[in-house]
Amino acid sequence: MTRPGPRQNQQNQHGQQQSQQSQHSRWSQESKQGQHGRQGQHSQPPPPSRPRPLPLPAHAPVDRRALLHAALGTAAVAVLGGALTADASRTRPGPSGVLRVATGEPTAFYEAFGRLLTAEVEKAYPRLSCRVRTTAGSLTNIGLLRDRRADLGLVLTDTALAAQGTDLFPRPVPLRAIGRVYETYLQFVVRADSPVREVADLAGHPVSLGATGSGAAVLGARILHAAGLTPGTDVPVLHLPLADAAEAMRAGSVDALIVAGGVPLPALSGLDERPGLRFLPLAGLLPRLDGREGRAGSGLEEVSLPQGAYRSAGGVATIGVSNLLVCRPDLPHAVAEALTRLLVLRASALVPDNAVGTQFLDVGSLIGTGGIALHPGAAEAYRALHG
Repeated sequence: MTRPGPRQNQQNQHGQQQSQQSQHSRWSQESKQGQHGRQGQHSQPPPPSRPRPLPLPAHAPVDRRALLHAALGTAAVAVLGGALTADASRTRPGPSGVLRVATGEPTAFYEAFGRLLTAEVEKAYPRLSCRVRTTAGSLTNIGLLRDRRADLGLVLTDTALAAQGTDLFPRPVPLRAIGRVYETYLQFVVRADSPVREVADLAGHPVSLGATGSGAAVLGARILHAAGLTPGTDVPVLHLPLADAAEAMRAGSVDALIVAGGVPLPALSGLDERPGLRFLPLAGLLPRLDGREGRAGSGLEEVSLPQGAYRSAGGVATIGVSNLLVCRPDLPHAVAEALTRLLVLRASALVPDNAVGTQFLDVGSLIGTGGIALHPGAAEAYRALHG
């Protein structure tokens, strides 16, 4: 897979200390409002190596953490695990407060990743209490950050860029990145017996573009436009959560659906068994999707669906979409730094079980946040860990 090269964002740290002090009292007060139960233990982290999609075997499932540990070696795992333990047990206390994390649909990738992340946060930093909020996805999460109803959110990179001032967000929403956490695949599917072979053939066919408030819904509309189709005019459009869209396709009330996620997605695997799926090629539309930041800045790139992920999807050229963990600029410096250390040093514990076709976390990919600047606390952590 070809990825945009990592790019360290320059940060303006003027007023950083003052911002930390102004936020301290709110976070300390919130931390007293109740601690939530700590979640389960996870395996040790992988090394700081270049991320890549794991190969998918044709039959047997992949144990991602076992593969990572085999590549790293037991001794190196112990070293990185000890590094985080030492960091969390310094004489100075770790960050404290309530951390509200906006994720995605229940049972989908964002939600699964968010729960793994918050479990690691609470294990490493007991004075931080996390609250996971399930949402429709990227658009909703940016709105929650804007309205100060969330502290962290998972978003598609192109949606985060749109929040800097477009028709979607006429008033720019200031965001900072903790890191580019993974890359997912756009999967635009029709039934195997459909006459539709490419996106331009969807004229007159009902399509689900994802739940209202999701980044996939926005990107799906852009893809239709890129193919010369007007959503709602040339193509009847529904906005259904993935589970509902899958049932509608099985029943024949929608002819196509689009989703951004790892591969294989359980909902699509079920459809692939019955009634059978065809995956539409999307990479040819990339030149019409590049934003003002260019392809690397937009978080979009050409990828091929892995062999064995679904029955007939292997090699289909689609679009990879990078995903960011973002926050408001006033997230306390110590919290941003702590989160970043977890992303680097606990990476293998942050891979949802059903998400084989994603990139793993390392510094090379984490700092590649496109047009969204790193939070100063995140930038400091990356410098401390890897210079």
